[in-house]
Amino acid sequence: MNFLSGFTSGLLLITLSELGDKTFFIGAILAMRHPRRYVFIGVTLALIAMTLLSVGIGQMASFFPAHYVKGIAVALFIGFGLKLLYDANRMSGKETLEDEAAEAMEAVEEREKDITTWSFRSIIIQAFSLTFIAEWGDRTQIATITLASAHDAFGVLLGAILGHSICAAIAVVCGKLIAGRISERMLTALGGALFLLFGVLAAMETA
Repeated sequence: MNFLSGFTSGLLLITLSELGDKTFFIGAILAMRHPRRYVFIGVTLALIAMTLLSVGIGQMASFFPAHYVKGIAVALFIGFGLKLLYDANRMSGKETLEDEAAEAMEAVEEREKDITTWSFRSIIIQAFSLTFIAEWGDRTQIATITLASAHDAFGVLLGAILGHSICAAIAVVCGKLIAGRISERMLTALGGALFLLFGVLAAMETA
């Protein structure tokens, strides 16, 4: 796959998957408590670090036979896509993102309960650590690993980083306001359709 394909895939998938995610709300909540620029730096650095790690793991797949790697990538993309479309179909359309917001709030409260003084360094470290932990094992991490194994790794890396940065900026500037207007069903359905599309494209390349 060429650079542009990997870049576009990473950008679209991460942007759609991260909006309204737990890490999105962590950024939004922290930005209401601390200077936004420091929160943005911490959150973005964590997401960049996770993206680098995920792409690196995806590249390790190059040590295995290509047809096996492609087959696993196709299965993961289609599996994720069908699961998300199934979840979207079961929603009424009135669901909110309150569960994700509540989990994010709980994580922030737990980490900040014993901290009384703040510096720009401690804010960045707090935003970095909370975001990195929340992102570990998340659907977007697995998606990035899968994309990097099936597309141009550098393109996926830059696209995913840009997607993460866009979502982090939205979260720290107006996260709570935007989240209240996002349809969880629509995001879930769009994500599912995108996963299926990538699965079909990967299958066509394998054939």
